[in-house]
Amino acid sequence: MNQTYGIAGASAVVLATVLVGALGLRISRTTSDFYVASRSVPPRLNACAVSGEYLSAASFLGVAGLVLAQGVDMLWFPIGYTAGFLVLLAFVAAPLRRSGAYTLPDFAEARLESRAVRRIASVLVVGIGWLYLLPQLRGAGLTLRLLTGAPGWLGGLLVAAVVTGAVAAGGMRSITFVQAFQYWLKLTALLVPAVFLLLAWRADHAPAPSWDERPVFQRSTVMRADRPLTLSVREPLPVTATGTVDGRPLAGDALTLAEGTHRIGAGTTVRFPPGARVPLPADAEEHASSWARPLSASREQHSLYATYGLILATFLGTMGLPHVVVRFYTNPDGRAARRTTVSVLGLLGVFYLLVPVYGVLGRLYAPDLLLTGDTDAAVLVLPQRLLGGTAGNLLGALVAGGAFAAFLSTVSGLTMSVAGVLAQDVLPTLGIRHFRLATLPAIAVPTAANTVVSDLPVADAVGLAFAVSASSFCPLLVLGIWWRRLTPPGAIAGLLLGGGSALTAVTVTIAGGVRSGWLHTLLAWPAVWSVPVGFTAMVLTSLATRRRVPPGTGVTMARLHLPEPTLTARPGPGRPAGRLHP
Repeated sequence: MNQTYGIAGASAVVLATVLVGALGLRISRTTSDFYVASRSVPPRLNACAVSGEYLSAASFLGVAGLVLAQGVDMLWFPIGYTAGFLVLLAFVAAPLRRSGAYTLPDFAEARLESRAVRRIASVLVVGIGWLYLLPQLRGAGLTLRLLTGAPGWLGGLLVAAVVTGAVAAGGMRSITFVQAFQYWLKLTALLVPAVFLLLAWRADHAPAPSWDERPVFQRSTVMRADRPLTLSVREPLPVTATGTVDGRPLAGDALTLAEGTHRIGAGTTVRFPPGARVPLPADAEEHASSWARPLSASREQHSLYATYGLILATFLGTMGLPHVVVRFYTNPDGRAARRTTVSVLGLLGVFYLLVPVYGVLGRLYAPDLLLTGDTDAAVLVLPQRLLGGTAGNLLGALVAGGAFAAFLSTVSGLTMSVAGVLAQDVLPTLGIRHFRLATLPAIAVPTAANTVVSDLPVADAVGLAFAVSASSFCPLLVLGIWWRRLTPPGAIAGLLLGGGSALTAVTVTIAGGVRSGWLHTLLAWPAVWSVPVGFTAMVLTSLATRRRVPPGTGVTMARLHLPEPTLTARPGPGRPAGRLHP
């Protein structure tokens, strides 16, 4: 893509984000405006904001990259992301809104009348938020690197700076308008190029891609190795290279790579001819993609287990994602929260119909991304690969703008949720000034970590955050809303054993502590065991401490389940009067 076009597209999105956020700043005056937009966001606007916030870098870039590399098996990701809202709709949306809380720790304390539960919930909110922020910042760095050649950390830093200003200035009221605008921008950024890409593919008479064998270069393709690569070649492969191949310096020389493995030096540029089989990294295993064999063996050594881990994490994790849940507090009432959730299902469904198109076309026209590991870039490079010229540059700029919208909207929501918890539970008082101060550590920690963690696929990293959410807040919300016998010790046990163990597992995975065998699979996909652990610990400990049921449980349960006009709000312990009014 022409760098000028790409930079212009990304800059336009950043400018539009600032301008739309300024609109919210003009009408944000109170603490309630900053935290929950005064609980006055109508369902349709809130659904657009929820969708804009939820469709992150994992949705915009990561799913297409996984489809490119692994095939239709990876459609479990968007299925899980969307189906999670069905669970949210059925069990959580309306009662959670009626709780009148500002944050998940607010709900935990109001329901269980325990400051200890609140503190543990606060730690988990911050942990999940930071874990989710990492892939967003990585995706921003990848996008900026492709557009300008800048180092990967710069994109994350740019997004962090813009979001810090927008969140600190206008709070939830401002972010609502920004995220709603960004949903439609992201949808447009995928839909319009997809139409032209499909027409170009039909005109090219290229075959449908197959994951049963190695892909083929449809056109002459140039690959630049930013780091040393070891490639596996199945049949003699003629190439032209500038740099170092197998220790031999080359300057635009033509050579034939014999069957076997070959070492490509960092900074080497290799041109592959059309019709040639794509060599794969030596440590990559080939596979045939099939719905009958979920998450085939090249992805994980224990594929069926990994599939169930993914399904549980995405289906149950949505209800506990802090940046998603906080948006339901902005609805006027429980009925509006349900209507918001139904609308979100439709908006997400439309978006996810488009993402696989880019993964399939990427298999045909960007297979070189398999060599470098930059499969998340498939969405960004396809317009230029298929169309070229001014049309390719314009559509590429639109896609780049959509990618930046994905980073900005999700990072905004995550920063809001983490800063809200930090402002209430770390800084001394609840106030706008402390909220603004809290935005700095909320975004600074993951931005710093992003400079260290750089090789985890975006969608995979987001899946880890879902696993922690499913293991901690899913049991807390489901049991807290529907089981009156839940006790503070039970909630603490479930949060520590379920959420704490899942958080430890994914931290070890990201750090690369275990890379193979059953232990690796158990740590990389912990939801299969950590979700049952969370539920079991809460239930058994609550039964063992049944005399510790909070005295106000009856009133709290009535507030959660009865229609709003019949409620009489009662402040939770240690909270200001009126805080939990619906």
